[in-house]
Amino acid sequence: MGAQWKAKGKELAANAKGRVFGKLAKEIMVAARSGADPALNARLRLVVEQARKVSMPKDTLERAIKKGAGLTGDAVHFEHVIYEGFAPHRVPVMVECLTDNLNRTAPEMRVLFRKGQLGTSGSVAWDFDHVGMIEAEPTAAGVDPEVAAIEAGAQDFEAGEDEGTTLFLSDATDLDIVSRALPAQGFTVLSAKLGYKPKNPVDPATLSAAELEEVEAFLAAIDANDDVQTIYAGLGA
Repeated sequence: MGAQWKAKGKELAANAKGRVFGKLAKEIMVAARSGADPALNARLRLVVEQARKVSMPKDTLERAIKKGAGLTGDAVHFEHVIYEGFAPHRVPVMVECLTDNLNRTAPEMRVLFRKGQLGTSGSVAWDFDHVGMIEAEPTAAGVDPEVAAIEAGAQDFEAGEDEGTTLFLSDATDLDIVSRALPAQGFTVLSAKLGYKPKNPVDPATLSAAELEEVEAFLAAIDANDDVQTIYAGLGA
């Protein structure tokens, strides 16, 4: 399980889609600090492509770019913070947040982790590899992801979240190099970011249906928090 944890089932109703838009808007604002033109800002270009993929309204997207680039007169500052701990039944969890108010986020995380265990910095990170995660789709039929991974310098690859996509994994320092190399190997990059891959994921088969439901409910509650961007859980596929 190289990609982040995502809520299962058909919960892509309007409220869930709104949360996706909100999280992407934050990423756009942070990326736009380095420039409002996606053609000159690779990080912004990739996030904008993600936003278009999920049909974010054009005015919402453009407003986020202008706000992040400081073109609206509104000061915006998000702090990146990671919370580590365990979901129920000792499933390790890394939670990435972008927050404009740590005094709000920290106590909210403490409450959300009550059904699990909130750890200190480094208490869970040792059980994850910090890697580059590049989701891409082939530009033509018959493109071999294994060959593409080798030629582009990726360490590994696996099936992506969406059907027909591939998730390429790289060293954290090679994220940009691999992202730039994949198009020449027949893949269009959909997203590229640093993330966390569990080293020793818990096998879901070792949990009962009720226990697995507890873990999923715990992760879903955290995911619903407005400051949470991404959840990485040490839970096998």
